[in-house]
Amino acid sequence: MELEVTGDKKKKIKVAEDIFECIFNEPLVHQVVTAYMSAGRAGTQAQKTRAAVRGGGAKPWRQKGTGRARAGTIRSPLWRKGGVIFAAQPRSYEQKVNKKMYRGALRSILSELIRTDRFMVLDSFEMTSPKTKDLLKKLDALAAGHDVLIVTAALDENTYLAARNLPTVNICDVTAVDPVSLVRAEKVLITIAALKQFEEFLK
Repeated sequence: MELEVTGDKKKKIKVAEDIFECIFNEPLVHQVVTAYMSAGRAGTQAQKTRAAVRGGGAKPWRQKGTGRARAGTIRSPLWRKGGVIFAAQPRSYEQKVNKKMYRGALRSILSELIRTDRFMVLDSFEMTSPKTKDLLKKLDALAAGHDVLIVTAALDENTYLAARNLPTVNICDVTAVDPVSLVRAEKVLITIAALKQFEEFLK
């Protein structure tokens, strides 16, 4: 399989078909994306049950003869300052995803990006200055839009500084690419060096 390299001189680069020309496995992609987002949840929410609320050890009044409803503690969930019935407890939202599933999902996503013309290969992507307006001009010249993920073999400081003020422009190296970033971006720009690294990782 060959991919066209965007630039001054038109050329093509050969890539592995079993990585960049896979059938889109939607259930697998959904599972991996959900697991990735779930792993980012803190899970630190905590509330107190009637057992955890301080006080309420003594019975507030005798069982019979007062005319009031019987009560065993002032920390009942029915009472003000009482415990919570189904109290939230600290927990982990992590879901198990093995390496084979994760890499399979990345192959599916990359193949679908290529099929839908949302994947652009570049010779290189470097900025001579850390100015945001220069980065926007460069993206406009490539007709890539302003909702992009830029993947390079190594992070360039000028590109990082130019992109950090733009909420829809993300830049990362191959090791930091995740399925959520790939799915969210309207266009994925990747350098040839990064593409080769990706290919080695997904073999």
